[in-house]
Amino acid sequence: MASPPPATLAAAVLLLLLVVSHPLASGLEPSLPASSPFDAALAALQGRIGYAFGSPDLLRRAMTHASYSRENGRALAVLGLAAAESAAALRALAADRDAPASAVSRAARDAAGEPACAAAGARAGIPGVVRVAGSIKASAPPVVCGALRALLGAVAVDNGTADAAAEVFWRLHVVTAAAM
Repeated sequence: MASPPPATLAAAVLLLLLVVSHPLASGLEPSLPASSPFDAALAALQGRIGYAFGSPDLLRRAMTHASYSRENGRALAVLGLAAAESAAALRALAADRDAPASAVSRAARDAAGEPACAAAGARAGIPGVVRVAGSIKASAPPVVCGALRALLGAVAVDNGTADAAAEVFWRLHVVTAAAM
């Protein structure tokens, strides 16, 4: 049997090396390429929140304020708020199955409300990542909270379940509570 031409053999070896060295082949989580400062900030944010996006465009959208672009995280924030409130209500009921509805509602409102949400988002470094128009302050609590909620919504969509969003929510919420 004749051996393949050297160029074909070299191409096959190169292809094999690319496949074997690909992050997914080595079991590593996919991450954003750091081709711009924004991409580098998004990659760092994934590390801080403890979640690696399979679809990085969701994170990019979540960290884009409506003042910056029509492609922004507003719809994701709706889902993120619902996931956070559900997680908080579930935790309240798990702690006390006989809790009155008002106590469960208060627990959900307090945990997912703007003050707690903005504190968790600030702790995660969102003000340094979220893209806003020049007239908007990235560190303003409504902006930070909206971006955090959009982040939670993006996690839910990326993972296909609100459970992953709840995990990120509690991880950030507990870190924020411990820091206070």
